[in-house]
Amino acid sequence: MTPSRIAPLALYQEVAERLRQRIFSHELPPGTWVDEQALAEQYGISRTPLREALKVLASEGLVTLKPRRGCYVTEISERDLDEVFTVMALLEGQCAKETAQRASEAELTRLKRIHADLEAAAESGDINGFFEANQAFHHTLQEIADNRWLLQVITDLRKVIKLSRHHSLFSEGRLEQSLAEHRAILDALLARDADGAELRMREHISSGRAALARIAEARNRAA
Repeated sequence: MTPSRIAPLALYQEVAERLRQRIFSHELPPGTWVDEQALAEQYGISRTPLREALKVLASEGLVTLKPRRGCYVTEISERDLDEVFTVMALLEGQCAKETAQRASEAELTRLKRIHADLEAAAESGDINGFFEANQAFHHTLQEIADNRWLLQVITDLRKVIKLSRHHSLFSEGRLEQSLAEHRAILDALLARDADGAELRMREHISSGRAALARIAEARNRAA
C-alpha cells in the first residue's frame, strides 16, 4: 500500500474523531444541522473526507443523514434511551457472566483495584473521578469477557447514550447507589457466581436508566 492511499484514510478518521468529540461535548447539540461547507472550510479540507467522516458517525448513530435535507446530529428520545438501556443490560450482563466464568486471579485483582478507585472517589465526592473509574471498571470487565462482538456493540451503544444531555450520576443519591451496585457485581465475580454477576449487572444498568428518567422528569417539571 502506497503512502498516498494511507493519508486519505487517516484524514477522514481524524475528522470523524473531532466531530465526535464536539457532539459529545454538545458543542454540536442534538438536532443541529451539520453545515458541511462551513466545516470543510474550518478544517481546511475538501467535502470528500468530511462526507466520509459523517458516514462513519452515521454508522455509530451519532448523526442522521436525511435525503435532500442534509446531515443532523441525532436527537435521542426517552424511548430511545429505554430501548438502548434494555439492550445494554442484556449485553453487559452477558459480559459479567462470561467474566465470572473465565477471569484469572490477576484479572480479578485488577478489577478490585479499579473498584478501590471507585470507593475513593465516592468517599471524596469526586464525581468526575468516579465516572472515570466506573468507565474503567466496565471496560475492563468487557475486555476480560473477551468477546469482541459484544465489546463492539456495547461501545457503539455507549456513544449513543452520550447524546443524552445528562448523566445518571447527577441524580440525587445515584453515586452511592451505583457504588453499592458495583460492590454487589464485584462480590459475585469474586465468588465465580456467573448467574449472580449477570443479574447484578443487569440491575445496575437498569438503575442507571431510572436515574436518567428522574432527571428528565425533574427537568420537565421545571420547564
